[in-house]
Amino acid sequence: MTGREIFNKMKEKACFSSSSTSSAGKGKSKLSKHITHGFHLMKGKANHAMEDCLVSEFKIIDDNELGLFAIFDGHMGHDVANYLQDHLFGNILKQPDFWMNTENALKVAYQSTDKDIIEQSFHLGKGGSTAVTAILINGQKLVVANVGDSRAVLSKKGVAKQLSVDHEPSKEKKIIESKGGFVSNLPGDVPRVDGQLAVARAFGDKSLKRHLSSEPDTTTAIIDDEVEFVILASDGLWKVMSNQEAVESIRSIKDSHSAAKRLIDEAISRKSKDDISCIVVRFH
Repeated sequence: MTGREIFNKMKEKACFSSSSTSSAGKGKSKLSKHITHGFHLMKGKANHAMEDCLVSEFKIIDDNELGLFAIFDGHMGHDVANYLQDHLFGNILKQPDFWMNTENALKVAYQSTDKDIIEQSFHLGKGGSTAVTAILINGQKLVVANVGDSRAVLSKKGVAKQLSVDHEPSKEKKIIESKGGFVSNLPGDVPRVDGQLAVARAFGDKSLKRHLSSEPDTTTAIIDDEVEFVILASDGLWKVMSNQEAVESIRSIKDSHSAAKRLIDEAISRKSKDDISCIVVRFH
């Protein structure tokens, strides 16, 4: 059975219909009852359908347990986010070096999936999506990859550590310009690739692809006794809350779903108007 077939049999996913306003769920590890996950999504105030999707699931594969967690924040529609929800982890799991070199498998799968999205742009449209993924291997190792500005933040003894990289156009201006693109910086607006997109890396966005990378940054964190939890969330949360504020706001909340919901509620109270999706995985 291929990685994609395995994943299609096991995934739990959450996305929105045009009439949805929120979605939630939770679960726990089969390997360790102390490891739990919970997720919550909330549609923002923008006058379009919810564009966020996520995957949050534990499963046993080849006598190993994998926790598969991802946030996909679409723009100009949700078709690319939906595609990533259905296909990205399947592409990662089928990589021949997945178990030996997980970070490399993530890099290869991200770029091959983006190639598939571009080839299917006639059906998927001209939009795109950011992504942050985290794979927990046997409760001991967390491998994170991302493109765009959705973020993964780990709490270790109450101290926030960002595991992903915010791919901001201003930070990658030289790379974008070397490809023939430009970064706008108009008064009252954020920097944008070719005056359009507010992130320097993303899936899809065929019209910008010559100037836009889909290569992820990756990192691996060891889950020891000092690691308490990890937060994955779209930028609707991080626009209004620092990493440390997010950690401190949920550190005392033991239920993972309640923690994810608390973060979204706090972001809304701080006037975030964007779609927000959040996953919390607790280790102790």
